[in-house]
Amino acid sequence: MIENIEYNTEREFLIIPEYGRHVQKMINHATSRETKEERNKLAKAIISVMGNMQPHLRDVPDFQHKLWDQLFIMSDFKLDADSPYEKPSKELLEARPSPLKYPQNFPKYRYYGNNIKTMIDVAITWDEGEMKEALMFTIANHMKKCFLNWNKDTVTDIVIFNQLFELSEGKIDLRNSDEKLQDSALLLKDRKKFTSKKPFKKNNKQRKRY
Repeated sequence: MIENIEYNTEREFLIIPEYGRHVQKMINHATSRETKEERNKLAKAIISVMGNMQPHLRDVPDFQHKLWDQLFIMSDFKLDADSPYEKPSKELLEARPSPLKYPQNFPKYRYYGNNIKTMIDVAITWDEGEMKEALMFTIANHMKKCFLNWNKDTVTDIVIFNQLFELSEGKIDLRNSDEKLQDSALLLKDRKKFTSKKPFKKNNKQRKRY
């Protein structure tokens, strides 16, 4: 009896461990059958067992299709049985996905981030009017806030206007505007309000101990 004990390290690798070793053994047995009629009969029985193990997915569209795909995958695509769906391909399953195209932007003024450039591009497309002017000054105020977060404690409006002119490739020009941006002291005050909070320390000196 002791000689027949199986250790996990000696057992075969489970392709889909969620179904357990007994389902894997059933699939291996079905794959080894000689007649296709017997293999088809066993395959349908195994699909029924696999479905009973996941009753919460019975109403999910294409649930049966998923079970049949998993059946062939767990057989290492060696099971020769008729399926009501197109059989999955081992080459397609093992094919490496194409690499994702991540945006590789290296802005000159990195403290503004990539979103500022996106906002500027959108503002350029707007028709001239009060809405566009309000958007341009909103962008400029946000640029000033970003500048103060990562650079000096003060910055003049003309610096922001010049950099906005540069980032918009000359399409947004506020350099001769009489309107002023938000005061640096006000922006710095808002920043300190969120950065000067000290962690609360609980005082246990007067607590009675028993």
